[in-house]
Parts: sequence; structure tokens; C-alpha cells
Amino acid sequence: MRSSVLAVGTIADLELRQRVRSTAWYVLLGIAAVLLLAVTLLLLATAGIFGRDGGPQAVSAVVFFVLLLGTLVTPALSGGAINGDRDAGTLATTQVTLIRGWQLVIGKFLAAWTASLAFLAIAVPFLLIAAAFGGANPGVLLTALGVTVLELGVIAAVGVGLSAVIARPIFSVVTTYLVVAALSLGTLLAFGLGGLAFPVTVTSTNEYYADGAVNDDGTVVNPVCDPPTTSRYDVPSYDKLWGVLAANPYVVLADAVPGRFDAQGNPVDAFGAIKVSVRTLQIPMARSEYYSECNPGKNTTTDRSPQSVLAQTVPTWTVGLLVHLVLAAIALLAAVRAVRTPARRLARGTRIA
Repeated sequence: MRSSVLAVGTIADLELRQRVRSTAWYVLLGIAAVLLLAVTLLLLATAGIFGRDGGPQAVSAVVFFVLLLGTLVTPALSGGAINGDRDAGTLATTQVTLIRGWQLVIGKFLAAWTASLAFLAIAVPFLLIAAAFGGANPGVLLTALGVTVLELGVIAAVGVGLSAVIARPIFSVVTTYLVVAALSLGTLLAFGLGGLAFPVTVTSTNEYYADGAVNDDGTVVNPVCDPPTTSRYDVPSYDKLWGVLAANPYVVLADAVPGRFDAQGNPVDAFGAIKVSVRTLQIPMARSEYYSECNPGKNTTTDRSPQSVLAQTVPTWTVGLLVHLVLAAIALLAAVRAVRTPARRLARGTRIA
């Protein structure tokens, strides 16, 4: 066990040392720091219009921006981890040592994950600045950071897995970006188009006061309604598609953070707003509506408090995070199988040493 840990640590250490010696690595960190500073100052200046209530909004926006940076940088760090060594002729040298395939893959994965966390580390001071602005909860901040760490790990695992399966580094990096795009943007497109593709019919029944029952000043003189009128129309249906959004990393992040609400029951930050919106999708749509001016007590209503929505729905982040972890595990297992020796089959033109 100890030898396995040392082997994994050696691979990760060598990989990180190569990155630390790269000038481009520090340039990327510097650019990220400048962007985070600009975004934080802009958010605080905007949130200042609302007084101290702007603190939670600034924190949620900075965390989302950090996740965006991570999803943009991590594929480049992990997408060529293994096939890049194969192109350089150093992978075979490692494979003929006592290093096993799974140790090589885990070491590469940990190195890529750690490298991506460097961007999260430089964001911590800016998050603390936003939190100090007022109204930010330490539990919210810690949960958001923890979920961001896991999501960056998932992307790193996917990148390392694809770098082992795909022969050319450029193709594996691009494919990793496509996977990230599918999770971030593809889920939104699939959700929106899916609702339009499978509409449901809603029956609407309305009763209005009879002509002459309402004076010009709005007072009712004869509370008698005309016969009810019924109409039917199609609307997009999304209550069966909430699982698609559950795979979105930004939804996972927002839903995992504990919800915070003001005195009126409204979310105080973007985390809570997204959380309530996605959870509401789990509640089946009403297939019939009734509105009566004479009998308002029979009117159907869809108004629900955010707290009641959260109480009667399933945490979306558990489903999404489970999907992401399964995806990461499949990618790493595929990588272990691809680097095992002796190799049964190699792609045409693949360099051995």
C-alpha cells in the first residue's frame, strides 16, 4: 500500500514540477488574478447600490466566475496528460518501470486536479473580500468552494481519461472541451428544446362578471357571472426534464449551497435563485386552470413559497454530482485500460518510445 502511494505521489510530483517550471503557467495565473480582481471590484461597485445586501450576490457571482475559469483551464491541463508523454517518447520509459497503469493514471489525474485548484486558490482572497463586504455566510462559502473542488476534479478526470484513449493531444483536449460544453451549455439547450418538443395541453376555465354588474368606479352591483368559458392551449412541459439540468455543473453548485432567504422569503443570492427555479421544475405542471370572479375561493393557484418548494422536492445536486462522479470513474477506468502493458493493440502511427 505504501509503495503504491509513493508511486502515485512520484508521478504527480514529476508532472507538477514540469508545470511549475513553465513560464506560461505563471502567466495564466496572473491573468486569472487580474480577471478576478476586475470582476470582484465591478461586482462590489454594483452591489453597493443595494447596501450590505449586495455581499451574498457578489460572493455567488465570484464563485461562478471561478468555476467558469476552472472549466476553461482544466481541459488544457488534463487533456494531453498521457498522450502528450506518448508523443514526447517518455510514456514508454515510465511503463517499463515498476509503475503500474493505475498508478500512472491516478498520478496524472491528481497532478491535473491540483494544477486546476491553483486557480481556485488565487480566488480565495477575492472571495474573502466579497464576503467581508457584508451578508455572506461562512457555511455558504465553504460549501461552494467544496463543490467547486469536486467539479474541477471531475473535469480533470475526464481530460486524463480522454488523453489516454485518444492518440493525439489536440483531439483529446478539444474533446474534453466539448464534454465540458455539453455539460454546461448542452444541458441548457437540451432542456429548452425538450420542453418545446413535448408540450402539454392545459384546459383553462374562466368565469367573469356579467355585463352591467360592475360600475365605472369598479364596484360590483350584481355579483352574477356569465357562463364559464373553456379554452385549451399547449405549453412547453419541463417537469420531466429537470434531470437534464441536474447534470449542469453550475446547477449542481447552486443547488448544493444552503439556501438563504430574506424576510419576504426571497433568495438573497444567485445560488438561492437558481436553486428554487430548478427545484420548482420537479413539481408537475397543472393540466387545468380555473378562474372565477364570482367564486375566487375556487381559483387554482401556483404560488408557492421558496421554502415550501425546497421541502417537497429532491436535492438536485445529489443527482448531478452522482452523474459527474460516475463519468469521472468511467474516464479513469478507460485510461487505466488504455495504458496497461503489454498493449494488445495500438493506433496506427502511435509512437512507442
